[in-house]
Amino acid sequence: MIKKLLVANRGEIAVRIFRTCERLGIRTVAVFSDADEEAVHTKAADEARWIGPARVKESYLNADKILEVAKETGADAIHPGYGFLSENPDFSRRVKEAGITFIGPAENIMETMGNKIAAREAMIEAGVPVVPGATLKSENEDEVAKVCAEIGYPVMIKAASGGGGIGMQRVDHKDELVKVLPSVIKKAETFFGSAELYVEKFIENPRHIEAQVFGDHHGNVVCLGERDCSIQRRNQKIIEEAPAPKLSDETRKSLFAYAEKAAGNIGYTNAGTIEFLVDSDENIYFLEMNTRLQVEHPVTEEVTGIDLVEWQIRIAEEKRISDLEERNMSYEHAIEVRVYAEDPVTFFPSPGKLKRWSFPQMEDIRYDSGVEEGVQVTPFYDPMLAKIIAKGSSRQDAIEKMSACLEKAEVEGIKTNIPMLIETLQHDVFKEGSATTQFVQQYVIEKSSKV
Repeated sequence: MIKKLLVANRGEIAVRIFRTCERLGIRTVAVFSDADEEAVHTKAADEARWIGPARVKESYLNADKILEVAKETGADAIHPGYGFLSENPDFSRRVKEAGITFIGPAENIMETMGNKIAAREAMIEAGVPVVPGATLKSENEDEVAKVCAEIGYPVMIKAASGGGGIGMQRVDHKDELVKVLPSVIKKAETFFGSAELYVEKFIENPRHIEAQVFGDHHGNVVCLGERDCSIQRRNQKIIEEAPAPKLSDETRKSLFAYAEKAAGNIGYTNAGTIEFLVDSDENIYFLEMNTRLQVEHPVTEEVTGIDLVEWQIRIAEEKRISDLEERNMSYEHAIEVRVYAEDPVTFFPSPGKLKRWSFPQMEDIRYDSGVEEGVQVTPFYDPMLAKIIAKGSSRQDAIEKMSACLEKAEVEGIKTNIPMLIETLQHDVFKEGSATTQFVQQYVIEKSSKV
């Protein structure tokens, strides 16, 4: 049994994990950088320890310091949250070598699914449909252009070892390829330490639908439903919901089957997400797997009644997941919005002092926040301030509750994307459940450029 857990992360996800640990009677350790000395997550844990300067490489990515703190505090488990070291197999390996439980999958699974080429091969072996694509064996423009022509424009070029939408670039023709290739290669090297690229067919106007899976150490795998994450900016999600609207029962059944096949075939353990693209004809294509807890996990929690962090811990303790089949469907629908400190038109970060931070206390509204009034929002980390989750007896009910909540919010001192979130929720295309991954480009960016 885990008795003391360190969260190797910050902000709202650290606070959210501490909440479950408190309920389970597990003592907690927070870590913080110079920029986070007075942060909310440091107050939410039983203990808080400094790990370095503000720069992530010297703090939240400093595995040596985090492991040192874990040993000093007697933590017998580490939860990585998401981002930072959450999908770093070397960190997972070192945690286990130190005799500490890592809350997540085995490092060999991280290595396989963290590489787009290896993940693709694993999915083909499992019988899961994939988007037509290929590894770019050369950085030579002519050879890259040949591969793109064989697949057929438009294509998406991305870092083979990448994630989070960083460095992804749509290319519609050869002339455009020549212009963007150097930038894609540079980002691949800078962010992921490898120039290896992957190119795949760009699916026009797809929906981004993902399946939440869990696997235990006894060979059991279960899919806990799907989420629609099509509302994105810069290839990063900003609104998610469960279940996905306008998805046929047949497609949903196939999606779940593919997700369980994918996780089962690689012997997956703990929480993971299989991400798919679904086109206008409801053809399903594997996109990638995230070997960690997702930012959008609360919508699944709200429609299933299952605490996903609790089950991450239980599985790490080698419990069986049979109980996950018994779900308390308390709500028909849940929607999550991510509140960012950013300009609602340009999406540029907006750091500064949070002079006013007030949201209404409403029934069926959940707040997962990592900030409070008076804090300094720094430029050092991801600008997400909070997640707001609305639960409803129907999709329309959830939309109305979320809209009412955001309209009553009071935020001063920095810009946020709240106006853009409200606009999206009230847009006819979104209300109809017909939004695709191109929604922000078509209805927000292009609209703004015409003003």
